[in-house]
Amino acid sequence: MKLRFWQRDRVALVRLDGVIGGRGLRWEKVRPAVEKAFAGRRPPKAVLLVINSPGGSPMESDVIAREIRRRADTRKVPVIAFVEQIGASGGYWLACAADEIFVMSPMSLVGSIGVISAGFGFVGLMDRLGVERRVLTRGVNKMRLDPFQPERDSDREWLADLQGDIHAAFVAHVKDRRRGRLKGDDDTLFNGDVFLGQRALELGLVDGVELPHRYAEQRYKGATVQVIHGPRKPLLARLLRGGADAVADDLTDSLLRARYGL
Repeated sequence: MKLRFWQRDRVALVRLDGVIGGRGLRWEKVRPAVEKAFAGRRPPKAVLLVINSPGGSPMESDVIAREIRRRADTRKVPVIAFVEQIGASGGYWLACAADEIFVMSPMSLVGSIGVISAGFGFVGLMDRLGVERRVLTRGVNKMRLDPFQPERDSDREWLADLQGDIHAAFVAHVKDRRRGRLKGDDDTLFNGDVFLGQRALELGLVDGVELPHRYAEQRYKGATVQVIHGPRKPLLARLLRGGADAVADDLTDSLLRARYGL
């Protein structure tokens, strides 16, 4: 007698690809795929997360990671993360929602446990252009870091404190999820550096090098792998993906040559 799909053991695989926040990965977009992965009268044997993200919004990273973790704990389902090309900053935050983290290649990039804020200053530009700028506010700090005004020391201090709080939360999240497995000191692990997969393994940021389907075949023999696509990019972005991937590959190669002399 042939067993029906829903009567057989299954492993759910969810792909999370892109920048976190904005028009990229957000909980409202990710939620249907995550709920489908954990759904069913019989929970899956495991949920595999294939992550390819350079990071983005710390808020969205935290929300997605917490919601995945909540479902995993409620249904008692192990979650395994696989970093494809890059799992950095918020991408690594997502990976830490898993019970185990693997890189798919020694050339995968992992880490960037830090916080960055960048902008430009256009002080005097409007005067040279002959344009009068009119801004009305209530609240003395409503125009913090306004690019058309001189930067204030108080604004820099405020931003530094904000970044410090976010960084502390990021570090606490990694230490909690990777408890007992981290092998480097804080100055090495949490200074914002990105590491190749093999170095990340040596530092305890990941648990090994493996491909998701091969992992499923070896760990859960006989189980069906149910591939669940996460948020899909717009049609035009998918059509142009080849060109975008080429640019991304060039940027990655430049980073590797600059950082590791490759």
